[in-house]
Parts: sequence; C-alpha cells; structure tokens
Amino acid sequence: MYQPIKSLSHDEIQNILSDHDQRIIFEKTNNIPQERDLHQLLDAYVDYKNINLRSVLGIDIYQYSTYGEFEQTLIPFVFKTIFAATIRLCLENHKFIFQEYDQARIERNFISTGDGGFLIFSTPLHALLFASNFAIVLRIYNAYHFYPKLRSIIGGMSVRYAITYEKIYSFEKNFYGRAIINCARILQRDSLNRCLIDENVHRWFTLNMDGLENLQVITIEDIANISYFHEFNSELAKIHTDTIFGKNATRKEGIINSDIQKIGKIQSKETELNIYNLHLQVSMKLYNDDDPTQTKLVTVSLGNLNTSGI
Repeated sequence: MYQPIKSLSHDEIQNILSDHDQRIIFEKTNNIPQERDLHQLLDAYVDYKNINLRSVLGIDIYQYSTYGEFEQTLIPFVFKTIFAATIRLCLENHKFIFQEYDQARIERNFISTGDGGFLIFSTPLHALLFASNFAIVLRIYNAYHFYPKLRSIIGGMSVRYAITYEKIYSFEKNFYGRAIINCARILQRDSLNRCLIDENVHRWFTLNMDGLENLQVITIEDIANISYFHEFNSELAKIHTDTIFGKNATRKEGIINSDIQKIGKIQSKETELNIYNLHLQVSMKLYNDDDPTQTKLVTVSLGNLNTSGI
C-alpha cells in the first residue's frame, strides 16, 4: 500500500547545523573538525535506508531539436494535451490499479523537462501502464484522429521511454533520488525510440508476475494478488473492467505480445546499471468522448525490438 515520499526540510537541517556546526569560521590556522556528532544526527534525520522505493517513467520526445522553430513552440501544448488524455485513460480504464491516484496527484508527481519529463509512481506496473496508454494516445494523434489539423501543422511525434525503480525523496517541493538520476542516464544513452528498463524493474516483474513475458496472459485477479495491492478495494476489480488486464486471460485485447531482452550496462555515477529492452504490443478499444457511438480498436507497439547500442 502507498506510503508517502520522504520529505526533507531545509529548516530542520538548518536547525541541526546551527546546533552542531558553525556557518562561517576564520582562524589563522585551518583545522579539519571532528564531524562525527553532526554526521550521526544528519544520518538519523535523513534515514536513507528507510527512504521508499518509487518507479520513475521517463518520457522524451525523440529528435525534438529537428523540428522547426514554429513547430517547437507548439509541441509543449501537444505533449500536455496527450499527457492529460493519458491520465484520464489510466483513471477510467484501470480503476483498481490506479485507485490511490487522481489527476492532481499524477500532475504533482510530474517533473517537466520541456520536451518530456519524469513521472513518479508507486510501482513499475503503474509506470508501464501509463506508458502504454500514452503510446495509445500518441498513435491516435499521429494517425490524424486527435486534433488532425494540428497534426498536419506540426508533423508526427515519436517518443522514447525509460522506467527505473529506486529511492525517491522530496526537498522543498522538488523530487530527487537515484530513480530519477538513473532514468535520466538511460534516456541520455538511448539513441533510438525504445522502452528501456533497469534491473530493479525487471526484478519487480519477475518477483510479482514471474517475468514480464507473463504480461500477455495475466488477469486482474492476478494483479490483485500482488502484495502491494492486498489492501486495495478489491470490489473495484470485480465491478469495473480493466482494458488491459481482463477477468480472463486473452490475447485479443490488452497486452497481446511482450518481449524482453537484456542489451547491456551503463555507468550511472558509481553504480553500474543493467539495461533491458522492453517491447509490448497493446490493443485497446477507444471511445470518442464527444460521440460515444464512435469506437476504434487500436493496436500499438511500446518500444521496439532493436537491441543494438546503448
């Protein structure tokens, strides 16, 4: 079940320093002070070993700099519009899995980079579902079904994704931690429009689903049996249909194909990261919000099968 992200306070750290350190000191001879007392207090305050794990989804518009200057000014609008539509899809189509979220919380946990950003979620499953729904909405845009005239003006968009699972904390209403650092490193190293995940994400799915390959056959009941979801309202899984994880295993809709391949290692500061290439095919029936009689079954790929270079 959800636990709040650890928050560090500037004022509380300042109070510790005020009692056990000196802001400025000028002496004729420089001496290195004994810092053990301060170190112990700061270590107890931060309590790093108990900082919670979070999954970070990185989304980056592929080759943003190649767009014209006029088109670049409109792309943030398109991204925000696709982002908002993805939030609605997640909240409406995955009511059991996303029951601890609302639009405001998802937006609060988004770190914009201008041509994409980083989203913080409780588990890698939330991150992967958001990425899958984002890919669906992006396809609708690229296929001239979503603001088709604007699509003609700007052109098509391609996105690369990265998902990590590590510690996250907040300081002065901003988010920090290894999950964000690692996610940014992975995106920077990817020269293709792929969906890359780290070892911790791979391990989470192996522990909870016996591997990412099982995404294509898992049911909403299987999801409810994952330890993280034990305290969730299980009635939502029975009442509402999940558009990706149904009540029965089927490959007609939802995740119809899942491929995972280890492709290499990268160095993130002093940490070596094992990187995996994830490729999903997702099929989903969409309804026109303005005219519910209009529906369309859309199948998209999240990531691709190219494993060369990292």
